[in-house]
Formats: sequence, structure tokens, C-alpha cells
Amino acid sequence: MLPIDAPGHVPWWPRPDVKLFNIMVHILSETSRHAGHADILREQLDGAIGTDPGSAASPEYGAAYWKDRYAKVERAARPATPTG
Repeated sequence: MLPIDAPGHVPWWPRPDVKLFNIMVHILSETSRHAGHADILREQLDGAIGTDPGSAASPEYGAAYWKDRYAKVERAARPATPTG
């Protein structure tokens, strides 16, 4: 195990000589940022907001709703695919 102040080198960073602590903070912030992006996409797909069970997709949505929802997302995604 390395100490938190172990030296490191990340050649593509503006200041490439860093400590392990800096790398760990960077990874943590990147992970939380991308997890947030994924959560936004999930909210758009299932209609749930945050962790509030009252806002989650409830059993009142039937198979027809989800079939339509899937089709809507598929139509939106299709233009972004290489084959379009």
C-alpha cells in the first residue's frame, strides 16, 4: 500500500507531477460527475427523481406505457447511431 503523499506522474495533466492524494481526489470527482450524468439519464427514462419512492415509476404504469416510453427513447437515440 502506498502512502497518501506518494509521488506520481500523469503526463497528460497540466502539472504532471502529483501526489497520490491528488489522483484519488480527481478519480472521486470524475466518478461522482459521471454517476450524476447517468442518474440524469435514468431519471429521463423511468420518470423517478432522486430516491423519493413517491416519484418512482409505480405499478400504475402498465405495459403499454413502458412500450411507448421505450419506443420514444429508441426514436430519440436512433439518429445518434452510426447507421442512423
